[in-house]
Amino acid sequence: MARILVLYYSSYGHTETMAHAISAGACQAGGQVVVKRVPDLVPPAIAAKAGYIVNQPVPTASVAELPSYDAIIFGTPTRYGMMAAQMKNFLDQTSQLWAQDRLVGKLGAVFTSTGLQHGGHEATILSFHTVLLHLGMIVVGLPYSYGGLTHMDALVGCSPYGASTLSGKRGERTPTEIDLEGAKFQGRHLASLAAKLAG
Repeated sequence: MARILVLYYSSYGHTETMAHAISAGACQAGGQVVVKRVPDLVPPAIAAKAGYIVNQPVPTASVAELPSYDAIIFGTPTRYGMMAAQMKNFLDQTSQLWAQDRLVGKLGAVFTSTGLQHGGHEATILSFHTVLLHLGMIVVGLPYSYGGLTHMDALVGCSPYGASTLSGKRGERTPTEIDLEGAKFQGRHLASLAAKLAG
């Protein structure tokens, strides 16, 4: 059984919702799934004033535990077309793992949320892939076998690079059914591939 880590950062809950959908999909494929988040860098008083979710019940991950998983799927909000600083700060602490080739050959995937339809969700995932490749991970996207990628009747997220959702300019939108199904599909896809590699 492949061990899957769903590792995310979420300010307002959109990425967190997608993380749980990813987890559900990975479990459907028989993965042993753990959901964790990266530590926040924003002082609690400022986070509360900005409306961030505080005191999240999901445990925080440590860099040292990453090699114990067969696959890791990372979730981050989009910040100006790039990953959030909290996620980048966490990844910047993996230099020892990089130097020792500890993540080489493991599967890596990315999902995101962004405020607007053209808010940089694809750029965020693609730039995140660069980090995974430097770590020697095998990048997994969201293939077009997920039919939601061709949906044209409503405003939805997701791309072949990974699952995504649109939160709205003020966080007023919630992930659509197509977004959540895309997240589940990506979780199943990643877990299935991880099981084959682990076998």
